[in-house]
Amino acid sequence: MALQDRISSASARDSAAPNKITPRGSKAARSATTADTLVVLQSGPRPLPTTNPYNIMLARAIESLPGIDFRYFSWREALTKRHAVFHAHWPEAMLTSPVRWRALARQAVFALLLLKWRVNRTAIVRTEHNIGLPRDISWREVLLLRAFERQTAVHICLNKHTPVPDEQTRHIVPHGDYRPWYDGHRRSSTRPGRIAYFGMIRRYKGVDRLITAFKETADPGLSLSIGGKPSTPELGAEMLRLAKTDPRIDLVLDFLDDPALVRAITEAELVVLPHPEMHNSGSALAALSLDRPVLVQDNPVNRDLQAEVGRGWVHLYSGTLTGQDLEAALREVRINPPSDRPRLEDRDWQRSAALHEAAYRHAVSLIHAHRRSRNPITS
Repeated sequence: MALQDRISSASARDSAAPNKITPRGSKAARSATTADTLVVLQSGPRPLPTTNPYNIMLARAIESLPGIDFRYFSWREALTKRHAVFHAHWPEAMLTSPVRWRALARQAVFALLLLKWRVNRTAIVRTEHNIGLPRDISWREVLLLRAFERQTAVHICLNKHTPVPDEQTRHIVPHGDYRPWYDGHRRSSTRPGRIAYFGMIRRYKGVDRLITAFKETADPGLSLSIGGKPSTPELGAEMLRLAKTDPRIDLVLDFLDDPALVRAITEAELVVLPHPEMHNSGSALAALSLDRPVLVQDNPVNRDLQAEVGRGWVHLYSGTLTGQDLEAALREVRINPPSDRPRLEDRDWQRSAALHEAAYRHAVSLIHAHRRSRNPITS
């Protein structure tokens, strides 16, 4: 999920800003649960310029709920305060650092937090953005993430196809749309023949395959725009090598701020997201929020999205992406263009916040029920 990658590198950073949302000394600030108020610690710090708008808009919506005392993450906050709920998006981001000793320190503190949350009966809620463990992580990270999963009380799923260990722990909360975030930005005119990819460039996202597929096309009126920061310098160099033989390809191998991102999307006649194992895509929703059609892998999740947003917005390809897939999707966009804006009404952020609160309260009730079952009251 390309946009969601923006928070992955930032969510493990400490924040120097205060983390309390309630006034100092209030009852909610002194306990994890006061009357109907839940203290919820999320896994990301206060927003940075690179923070995914998904996380920002969701946090703002949850903060507005009267029954939630919402806290942004810092290691000090997590270690020294009590919380009814810990809500994680990408817990693996909390375990990493480019500096080895810092990564080891974070892993040790994370293990301590797992113990603290168990002792304090903090309910863990996790949003399942991806399926399975991340690739290329250490054995320590594998052990910690598996322990985290065993302590997770409720799983928030962005679609009905996400597997969970127990159906009773599933809460489906659709990914919100990006219209509130991008509607204030100036849009560009569509450039005929422009195909675009945007977002973090990682090996598994298939951007190399997109470049190769585009080079299979011969139409001089087509162009390919790729904008995003590679996860490694080596991957960036590989993208440059692949693209240098085709002057129709434009690479911007760096983070795109909001104006540049809106420009890249709205200039495109078609946005292509070549991730071969796509399960959720914030990037697809960003493109649709800006009224641009997308080409994505044919799978149950994307077929559901296609049915939801209406005819002409989501185009599908099967197997390995080819130049013929790109040309066929462009022809379809031109011959049968959408007649209305994508239907995204069910992805309202206040609705999402209310569904999150329901998930938090369910998680707390499960933890308390488990405690009562282990300590039955006898006469």
